[in-house]
Amino acid sequence: MPKSPASSGSVGGATDSLRVVSIGGGTGLSALLHGLKLYTGGHSQARRACPVDIVAVVTVSDDGGSSGRLRREFDVLPPGDIRNCLVALSEDEALLSRLFQYRFESGLGLKGHSFGNLFLTALTHITGDFPDAVKECSDVLAIKGKIFPATASSVSLEAILEDGRRVQGETRISRSRRRIETVRLRPRRCRPLPDTLAAIADADLITLGPGSLFTSVIPNLLVTGIADAIRRSPAVKAYFVNLMWQPGETTSFTASDHIAAIHRHAGGKLLDYAVLNTREIQPTLRRRYARQHSEQVENDFDTIGAMGVNVVCGDLVQESGLVRHNSEAIAAIAVELAAEGRERRLMSR
Repeated sequence: MPKSPASSGSVGGATDSLRVVSIGGGTGLSALLHGLKLYTGGHSQARRACPVDIVAVVTVSDDGGSSGRLRREFDVLPPGDIRNCLVALSEDEALLSRLFQYRFESGLGLKGHSFGNLFLTALTHITGDFPDAVKECSDVLAIKGKIFPATASSVSLEAILEDGRRVQGETRISRSRRRIETVRLRPRRCRPLPDTLAAIADADLITLGPGSLFTSVIPNLLVTGIADAIRRSPAVKAYFVNLMWQPGETTSFTASDHIAAIHRHAGGKLLDYAVLNTREIQPTLRRRYARQHSEQVENDFDTIGAMGVNVVCGDLVQESGLVRHNSEAIAAIAVELAAEGRERRLMSR
């Protein structure tokens, strides 16, 4: 049955920061990071609860838009998802963040590119290493945490659809309207950064999502060693289930279908918690999404419980013209679960 995690406050007498590793990509991960930033040093939320150290592990299989163009033309890893995470964790959310998100609307060769993508590409060529470029960029933006690409290898995504057809590339996979059975990386063997594995081992909480299931969340688990490292870690493992179907990619998926796909690609059970929204989407928005063949994800609590996964739920929606997770609401849940993970770690000593 659904429940709420225990209140955090002082965690088993520990005074050091809670350690959260957030894994994913796209706008969903950025929303969580934006909320978690409020629990780092100096913020009022951090003073009310144990402060948080943040590590983000970000997928690098994007091949569309500005990121895809830079990847093809300059042989760099796709910077777009990393850029969004940098901005979400940046200390200065005014001028520098706006600069990194600025997208050129004209100019031969510049149209469609964001300044942040170009900056990361230039830094990669200066430093000779994409992870080093991300670190240097993190220093420029004075971000509240650390960001690691899931792998430093150049990888692409391949999907096998329900009809057996194979689709190459994240962009084509996202546009497919057939149900996805499995995804895999090419090349199959690619290694994570040692810093990523160390952060996972030391974490109090490891989060997956929110974000596109097959193109933002699961690709991270396909990097050699990451799923096993998560499974070995004593941390609490939580998945923030998507609010709506993604047409084609997760059409008709219930919450348990999302969880089952994660476990299948991770080679076995991985999650302790599923974080679910229980607020009904406004009818006007539901009708708008329905025209795009998207519906609200069904919370099938009994099936999730039978999978051995606990549930935390609440009003997690931020509605404007789009349905998105409320960054402060999901971050508050993440901090509570991190506190539970710290208690678990202390009791295992």
